[in-house]
Amino acid sequence: MASLKELKGRINSVKSTQKITKAKQMVAAAKLRKAQAAAEAARPYATRLGAVMASLATKVTGDSAPKLLAGTGRDQRHLLVVANSDKGLAGAFNSNIVRAALLKARELKAEGKDVSFYLVGRKGRAPIRRAHPSNIAQMFDTTDVRDPGYAQAEQIVAELMDMYEADKFDVAHLFFSKFKSALTQEPTRLQIIPVPAPAKTAVDTANTAAVEYEPDEEEILAELLPRYLKTQVFGALLENAASEQGASMTAMDNATRNAGELINKLTIQYNRSRQAAITTELIEIIAGAEAL
Repeated sequence: MASLKELKGRINSVKSTQKITKAKQMVAAAKLRKAQAAAEAARPYATRLGAVMASLATKVTGDSAPKLLAGTGRDQRHLLVVANSDKGLAGAFNSNIVRAALLKARELKAEGKDVSFYLVGRKGRAPIRRAHPSNIAQMFDTTDVRDPGYAQAEQIVAELMDMYEADKFDVAHLFFSKFKSALTQEPTRLQIIPVPAPAKTAVDTANTAAVEYEPDEEEILAELLPRYLKTQVFGALLENAASEQGASMTAMDNATRNAGELINKLTIQYNRSRQAAITTELIEIIAGAEAL
C-alpha cells in the first residue's frame, strides 16, 4: 500500500499534468477558430476551380490532353502522399491518416501494384517506415513551418511533378484528414495525379451556353492543371491543420477530465490512509494509557 507521502506526491503530479492539459486545450481551441476559418475560406475557390476544370476537361481528349490529365497510360506504380503533423497530443488524428494509407497500400499490393510513399510531417514516418522500410520515396519536412501555407503546397507539388516527369510513378494519392467538426475528422483519400476530371455539377449541366476559350483549351489546361494541383494540396494542408487542432482540443479535454477523476480517487485513498493512520495512533495511545 502506498504511503501518505507517495500518495501526496502522485496527487501533486496529476494536478500539474491537469494544468498542462487544460492549457493545451485552451491553446488548441484558440488555434482551431483560425484554422477552421482558413479551411472553410479555401473551399469555395477549390470548388469553383474544379468546375472550370470540368468544363475544360470535356473539351480536351486524346493525344492533345496534357500528361497531368491524361496520365502515363499505365496503372502499375502508385505513390501515396501521406500528410501528417509534426506534433502529438492530438488523439488519433495522425494514426487514422496512417491507417488509411497503410490499408490502401495493402489493397494495391494485393492487386500486384508497386507502392511507394511520400511523407509530409514527422508523426506518420515511424509506423510507415516499420511497415514499408524500403518504399519511402521522399519526405517533406514541415518542422520549421508555423502554419501551413501556399508556399509549402507549391514545394510539395513541385517535387511531385519532378518525380512524375522523371517517370517514378503512374498514379499519386493524397491522404489527409477532412475537418468536419471539433469532434469529427474524416481520413480522406484523393487522387491527385493524374488529375481526375472533376464531375460536372447540376448548375454546370444546366448551363449549356457555348463558350469559346482564348487561347485554346489545351494551352489553358497546361497552365491551369498545376495550379489546380497546388490548390488541392493547399486545401488538404488547411484541412489537416483544422483537424489537428480539433482533435487536440478534444483529446486534451478528455485528458483534463480524466486527470480530475484520478485526483478525486487519489484524494479519497489519501484521506482513508490518513484516517487509518490516525486511528492506529489513537489505539496505541489508549492501549498504552490502559497499561499504566
